[in-house]
Amino acid sequence: MDTFEKNDRCVLCGASSYEKKYYFNPEFGKLPDEVKQTLQIICVEFAEKCGGVFTVEFDSDGDLKLVTNAEEVDALYDDIGAELEIKNLRRTQAELFEELTLFYKVVFLGEQIDL
Repeated sequence: MDTFEKNDRCVLCGASSYEKKYYFNPEFGKLPDEVKQTLQIICVEFAEKCGGVFTVEFDSDGDLKLVTNAEEVDALYDDIGAELEIKNLRRTQAELFEELTLFYKVVFLGEQIDL
């Protein structure tokens, strides 16, 4: 299973304020529905609040990244607010993000985890 793109990242999900769309990577279909719904809420609310594009992704080491960017001509994009929102999400969703990281490392990277 080749989940990485050219830049060694695997996108779990994301939302775009430009296209008013949410994307969920079907390779993560085994995640519980509640987790999928929570991720959708996180992504869509972030895109609506801050603008631009927001993605939840994994790097080649399996570390979860919250990524936001905007088109250069987007004068409404709130880059300071976006960074603050990411910090808030890391704090309030820490348990979810830790569990997603563990899931990714076990299922996609084949790591053995000692419990």
